[in-house]
Amino acid sequence: MGRQRAPKNAVVEPEPAAKGPQAGSFATDTGTAELIPDGDNPNGWLLMLNGVQSSHVDLSDPLRLDFEYMRWIMALVQDRWPAGEKLRTLSLGGAACSMPRYLVAAYPNSRNVVVEIDGKLASYVRDWFDLPRAPLLKIRVGEAREVTESLTEASRELIIRDVFAGSKTPHALTTAEFTAAARRVLMPGGVYVLNCGDSPALAVARREAATIAAAFEHTVIIADPPMLKGRRSGNVIIAGSDAPLGDASGLARVLLGGAMPAQLWDDAKVRQFGRSAVVLTDEAE
Repeated sequence: MGRQRAPKNAVVEPEPAAKGPQAGSFATDTGTAELIPDGDNPNGWLLMLNGVQSSHVDLSDPLRLDFEYMRWIMALVQDRWPAGEKLRTLSLGGAACSMPRYLVAAYPNSRNVVVEIDGKLASYVRDWFDLPRAPLLKIRVGEAREVTESLTEASRELIIRDVFAGSKTPHALTTAEFTAAARRVLMPGGVYVLNCGDSPALAVARREAATIAAAFEHTVIIADPPMLKGRRSGNVIIAGSDAPLGDASGLARVLLGGAMPAQLWDDAKVRQFGRSAVVLTDEAE
């Protein structure tokens, strides 16, 4: 969730001139993508979508994630599954595929499907960042809910929802009905993890927490203390599973040791946080 705006005088090119990343703005199916070189890293690139920060990629190191919330998600994943295990993952929202690249590098035997609604963006990203090919990393162009509902029951260990239209996740991807569809696709012990963007009021995060808590036996929240205290806008990571999450492990210590220390809320605290909120449904926002 970012708020940096693209330069007003950016030139929109219809197609990249060649493979590999190039600074500039490019027309996509849903708006404009802009690639900005990372001034601190000659191998780094920032992807902006419609003027909002979306992804960062280090071409030389897929295990480097510059966005803190992505590091928190991967810390949760690696707490559940040791590196090298064979995972089947579904990433809803592709952008530059930063987290799927990480999963391929950390879990070389994994099979990762990314759902991206913007077909032209998906094509650009493959060319710009030389993404691993299927079956390691497959990009499926489509709407995230439709694709999720079409998948086989108990076919994924991990589902990551990181879908935004501007600064908000589409309502259809936040509801109890969609959460039930995601849970159906998860294998026993699987994890559904979502990136919730919210304001200091935390009204969205409370409703998302209530919705996840109603669907799963075990939940956690990860966010930095200023966010959880309602002092700024940003990201709240919420996860659900039918198996315990982050119990009796070093996950809390790992999160506290990052560049932006984050807190891990256990199931009881998540349920208390969302207790007064109304579960999101398809019929009402």
